[in-house]
Amino acid sequence: MIKLTDEEKDTLSYNDVAYLILKDTNKKIKIQDLFKEVIKAMDLPEYTFEDDIEEFFELIITDKRLTMIDNGFVDLKINHSTKMIVDEDEDEDMLIENEEDLEEENSEDNYDDDSNPEDDTDNDLQDLVIIDEDSDDLDSDMM
Repeated sequence: MIKLTDEEKDTLSYNDVAYLILKDTNKKIKIQDLFKEVIKAMDLPEYTFEDDIEEFFELIITDKRLTMIDNGFVDLKINHSTKMIVDEDEDEDMLIENEEDLEEENSEDNYDDDSNPEDDTDNDLQDLVIIDEDSDDLDSDMM
């Protein structure tokens, strides 16, 4: 059983005390039993268990130092390795789908493969208007 100073009792949160208890015992503990030990270590009244068990549970599952394991047990995360399973077949399927999507997008961009780029240049300059800087003087003369 850990002993907390009065200052620690005032400043530490439930999950901090739970971490200290798990570190001290070095074994997994059921979440309800762990919270009862936290309450005892912090010298809190017994009704705290019913009032704050939901908050404690939320703190435990969001604390990166702790992990929930089978049957409602809590333990230090460092005591458990995390296995990452990569399904290579799924990745290859996604890659093939992405390549097909890319090909479809590229084919959609080519609207008119038969067009001749030289035909377009003749009409592009037809509506071109050149404005001379001196034209302001001409406009004022015309009025």
